[in-house]
Amino acid sequence: MDFGYEGKVAVITGSSKGIGRKTAEQMAGLGAKVMLVARGEEDLVKAKEEISHHGEVDYVQADVTEEGAADKIIGRTADRFGRIDVLINNAGGSFAKAFDQLEISDWEQDIDLKLMAAVKMSKAAMPYLKENGGAILNMTAVLGKTPPASSLPTTVSRAAGMAMTKAMSKDLGQYDIRVNTVCIGLIKSDQIMQKWKNEEPGLSWEEYAGLDKHNIPLGRIGDTEEAANVITFLCSDLASYVNGVAVNVDGGSGHAL
Repeated sequence: MDFGYEGKVAVITGSSKGIGRKTAEQMAGLGAKVMLVARGEEDLVKAKEEISHHGEVDYVQADVTEEGAADKIIGRTADRFGRIDVLINNAGGSFAKAFDQLEISDWEQDIDLKLMAAVKMSKAAMPYLKENGGAILNMTAVLGKTPPASSLPTTVSRAAGMAMTKAMSKDLGQYDIRVNTVCIGLIKSDQIMQKWKNEEPGLSWEEYAGLDKHNIPLGRIGDTEEAANVITFLCSDLASYVNGVAVNVDGGSGHAL
């Protein structure tokens, strides 16, 4: 099965670990040239070394919230690989509190990271994506569709990301640029692994991942590869008529389609 990645170039933010890294590995293995982006250079060097066994990869160390970071990342990618076909806006986190526990600065930092960074990256990549068409994938979260208590500001940032995705898909379709979002639920990550060790150190990972308290119909926390599979498909030629969708990757835990 041909995913159409051969000769394509993908930029993935937040890709030194977790879902971003696994997606980079998959795309490189399918023939894409991949530019990794993250804040920590040590993790980037390690990721590049390991992913290089699957295909051509390089990295840019950058904080996507900083002024000029988007232009730096996109410029270096174009200089290194000569084109850009896929942009995955994956940088983010899961900071969440109740409304009355938040400072204005908390809102500003979260929106800068999860919404405005994606805006700036997409804007910087636009001249290159317009040349050959391509795909933008904005990572969001399933809780952005049905925010629970004490989930601010992250659910608001993620909901805004979904709305932006839909509007972008309608604006950019004329250039053969598809824009979609993956709404993540509980997926194995450094943060989840630390929570497991803090909460249930006596349990194996499989036992912890399957606890009823997670309220996941499929009965377990998802793996990074399972999320990467969906992202890799949505950005590929196999999904050439999929545009403006928000796909839940959450084991069925969300309360909205």
